[in-house]
Amino acid sequence: MKVSFQGEAGAYSEQAVFNYFGDVETVPCEAFDVMFDAVANHKSDAALAPIENSLAGSIHQNYDLLLKHNLHIVGEYFLRVRHCLIVAPGVKKTDIKKAISHPQALGQCIGYLRNHKIKPEQVYDTAGSVKLLKESGARDTAAIASRRAAELYGMEILEEGIEDNPENYTRFLAIQPEAVNPQGEAKTSIVFTLKNAPGALFKALSVFALRDIDLTKIESRPLQGTPWDYLFYVDFVGAAHEPRAQKALDHLGEYAQMLRVLGSYPRFTG
Repeated sequence: MKVSFQGEAGAYSEQAVFNYFGDVETVPCEAFDVMFDAVANHKSDAALAPIENSLAGSIHQNYDLLLKHNLHIVGEYFLRVRHCLIVAPGVKKTDIKKAISHPQALGQCIGYLRNHKIKPEQVYDTAGSVKLLKESGARDTAAIASRRAAELYGMEILEEGIEDNPENYTRFLAIQPEAVNPQGEAKTSIVFTLKNAPGALFKALSVFALRDIDLTKIESRPLQGTPWDYLFYVDFVGAAHEPRAQKALDHLGEYAQMLRVLGSYPRFTG
């Protein structure tokens, strides 16, 4: 099985792929759209796309890509992100003048970097920062990335868990061409548009409240090509084929101008 992810080998996304799918062949992709295209064009069997981080919020581009492609969400996974301070063998912490990494990783470690008077410098990827560090041979620079990235590139970890807030999780969605029909505890993701009218969103969300369906996520995104109109992405507990959920979706269809089920899938429980 081939599974695409965004980033270099050793990225947190690749670790999530192994944790979720097991022993599979991973396909590194330079960008999120390349990752989705790989699945749509059958160059890989699935993708694992980050959709939100507990500290940094939603990855908006992937919401747009979910709508663009005729693919299905088939699962979710939560990864605990632990950032490591990574250096070339033999480098001491007192040697470090700057740290390179993805902007989000640097932001999550900014307090640590300030306390140690280390200057942050942005690069394209966490695992890529380790690759760049190894290629440069710099001994006054550290990278911030995963333990796996350090191991892959033969570098040393000076300290692990340097993020300012330990409650750092990324939620990933497993994407495949074919939908699944989950049994047991499930979650469903949908997207819809509404006519811009008083009470429209209230009426739309009431279809779930009336049936005691738990909403776990609501996200709005601009509707491209139609200024000031919005797409609403909603996650709710339950599978779309269950009678209560089906009635809610039928009811929502009376208000929505467009409604699409992005997928029903097993709910991640840890």
